[in-house]
Amino acid sequence: MTQPPSRRIEAIDLARGAALVAMAVYHFTWDLEFFGYAEAGLTAHGGWKIFARSIASSFLFLAGVSLFLAHGETFRRAAFVKRLAQVAGAAAAISAVTWFAVPSGFIFFGILHQIALASILGLAFLRLPWPVTLAAAAVFVAGPHFLRSEVFDHAVWWWLGLSSANPRSNDYVPLFPWFGAVLAGIAAARLARATGLLDRLARISFGRWSLALRLAGRHSLAVYLVHQPVLIACVWAFAQIFPAPQETREVRFMRSCERQCAEIRDGEFCPRYCACMLDAIDAAGLADAVFDGRATDDLPSRLADLAGICTFETDQGAAVPAPPLGGGSG
Repeated sequence: MTQPPSRRIEAIDLARGAALVAMAVYHFTWDLEFFGYAEAGLTAHGGWKIFARSIASSFLFLAGVSLFLAHGETFRRAAFVKRLAQVAGAAAAISAVTWFAVPSGFIFFGILHQIALASILGLAFLRLPWPVTLAAAAVFVAGPHFLRSEVFDHAVWWWLGLSSANPRSNDYVPLFPWFGAVLAGIAAARLARATGLLDRLARISFGRWSLALRLAGRHSLAVYLVHQPVLIACVWAFAQIFPAPQETREVRFMRSCERQCAEIRDGEFCPRYCACMLDAIDAAGLADAVFDGRATDDLPSRLADLAGICTFETDQGAAVPAPPLGGGSG
């Protein structure tokens, strides 16, 4: 096994910088949606959803690579504790800010929370053969397809990602399946070290054109923390001069519902199903909780019950309001 490269690998900084640019593009689009300049639900479905997951996967994969490069040969306790404190502190700050700014979707376990936890858990895999680590990665990725259970529905277990329905959050990156991306990064880095690929990458220089991206990649945590407040402030300032046209919350719900429905059902089914859901939500007294984002612990299960009723009624050609379920105020 060759010795670790003696200088930073520009290719990794460049890849991390490119991922930051992609994240900024996604967040800017989300901001446009939030202020009403883009369709409601645009970034949560279709290609944008795939784009978001690809960005998160790339960051976590690179976090695994970086963890191996920093501690794969020798565990540097002081450096590890310092970096962990920075990431965990930033994650806690994001949770605190979003709790006050958007309490209905506050970030209780986002990508920084995942990186902090994965940094600790990943230490156990740094010395293992890369096929073993890659197999473990596959287990974490596949886990949600086989291990979901109502046992994990309590909020104390949400960080696992195994509850029967995902809780509402503006950035939800639980242990399953996302730790799999970190493990894949560790396995790839170990394989690259064994084959000499890391040494070859360390000798590649990308020139001045890549300096900005490499600098951003080298200080990715700072860029991550700063870019979204800057973007949302810019869109907010623009909205004060050129406000977006306002639509009723019902119209926004119908658009978002039909967009999501169209991914799995035909166009004739979706308008009738979504109209049924809109009436059912109102009849069950859940309109304020759904439209204003005032989520409760039982809201996901009640909405799932309404969805089942409306699916049945729409399939039967009887798109009428569903009766209120237990606990409703209507």
